[in-house]
Amino acid sequence: MSVSSPWLPSKIRVSLGTAIGLGLLEGKMNVPVLTAYLMTYIDNGRCSANCGFCPQAKSSKNNADMLSRITWPSFSLPLVTAALVNAFKNGQIKRVCIQALNIPNVFLQLEALIKEIKKQDNTIPISVSCQPINSQDIHLLKNAGVDRIGIAIDAATETIFHKIKGAQTGNNTYNWYSEINLLKEAVSIFGTGQVSTHLIVGLGETEKEVTSFIQWCVTLGILPALFAFTPIRGTALEKQPQPNIISYRRLQLARHLIVYGITRLEHMQFNACEEILSFGVKPDTLNTIIQSGIPFQTSGCPSCNRPFYNERPSGPFYNYPTKLNKKEIAEIKKQLLPTSSSF
Repeated sequence: MSVSSPWLPSKIRVSLGTAIGLGLLEGKMNVPVLTAYLMTYIDNGRCSANCGFCPQAKSSKNNADMLSRITWPSFSLPLVTAALVNAFKNGQIKRVCIQALNIPNVFLQLEALIKEIKKQDNTIPISVSCQPINSQDIHLLKNAGVDRIGIAIDAATETIFHKIKGAQTGNNTYNWYSEINLLKEAVSIFGTGQVSTHLIVGLGETEKEVTSFIQWCVTLGILPALFAFTPIRGTALEKQPQPNIISYRRLQLARHLIVYGITRLEHMQFNACEEILSFGVKPDTLNTIIQSGIPFQTSGCPSCNRPFYNERPSGPFYNYPTKLNKKEIAEIKKQLLPTSSSF
């Protein structure tokens, strides 16, 4: 008879959409939740980091059950694991993604949590989005059964990184160089293509800076995903606007082209403001890719669609959680028309 780890948490937070999808709460979701999103739980506490955009930051005045614009209610762990296994067996979900806060002994809790889920069904793919301190933390997750790790850099440049989540926030949890080195370590441990990072667009970076970081990631075998900055009441950046959606569309397209090896940074052209002028791709190829709508869907791990993480159901949609319809593609083509016709 196996004995539960003393680090196994009794509760876990679940994104609102996931909770509805798993039948833990009553409600209606117009978009299927393909990945079950969980978040580590701490009673009457917050993350020890102080990221300016995050409701979980230690100085945030928002509710502690928020992440981005999503509510994450807590449930007993046995209830959640049973629902996860059932949903996976039924083909309702394809993956579990655990968001890890910086809380005491979080990697020991993650290890116990992952092993508990795998004990119920060893075939469930698990991603963990976290901030490891060293390579030992990364090895621990790999050995526990995680198949993908995400280490969010969030900022496209060192200057912005330190301003919104580093030393200038009054917090020493994160350092640009150590985070970059940990991403490289993660690739050596998990393998090429099994490591992700996230960039938040709208923190003051240029399009060229974002595109340069995307190319750096792809060259090293890291999968970059894009978030649109979302101002949340009670956070340090609550008054900062969301990014220009046309600029965001260009970056989504650039990311797709670089990730799939259709172009590279050195083939692209930028204006004096470092906005994308040309993707270095033939017009017919570019138009076909735009027409597919795929670059504008949510980016991230396989089966990650994060419904309404960056936007309200009424729109505008920065990241589409499902396949785009003809009307949505036509609108995006209008937004990109000046770029898609100039090479």
